[in-house]
Amino acid sequence: MRTSAPPLLAVFRSQLQGELLARVLLSPGQLSISDLARVLEAPIPTVAREVTRLEVAGLLTTSRIGRARLVSGNAANPALGPLRDLVTIAFGPRQIIADEFGQLDGVEELVIFGSWAARYQGEVGPPPGDVDVLVVGRPDRDDVYDAANRAQKRLGREVNPVLVSAQRWQEAGEPFLQELQRRPMVVLAQRERGGTS
Repeated sequence: MRTSAPPLLAVFRSQLQGELLARVLLSPGQLSISDLARVLEAPIPTVAREVTRLEVAGLLTTSRIGRARLVSGNAANPALGPLRDLVTIAFGPRQIIADEFGQLDGVEELVIFGSWAARYQGEVGPPPGDVDVLVVGRPDRDDVYDAANRAQKRLGREVNPVLVSAQRWQEAGEPFLQELQRRPMVVLAQRERGGTS
């Protein structure tokens, strides 16, 4: 299946390639092909082909431990640092926002919205200047802003958190929340709620 270049940064061959590079280059340690396929929600053979393509290009290296093929960035390639910077700009928000906000107590849902989410979902437009994050639940407000500051430092762009209670998000009675629910969103975390609907 042929895919087009992603609107986030068209220098990447496909959305999958950008997401794969983000996972490998922004994660500590090595990841296996099967781990990458699981987190990218892509077939193992497709991920393996993309890894091979990037390895032949000298951007990634692989090693074997038993039957597992482990993937990492090729530290010997001088292009790795600039490539990591590009990947961080284009695809980093999904991973970095999840890293920084995902473990906060009281977070029920974590969503990126706004221009970055629109580009990620394929909407054409100007490059996003910031990352808008919806934090649903009752986490400590200071913890949310600390997470935003850490993410902002890692991403090199402004991170704007919006904190709403689960009830306000479900009811969506405010015009802002209604509009947000109509626009593209990237859901990073969604905790199961107890009770009946």
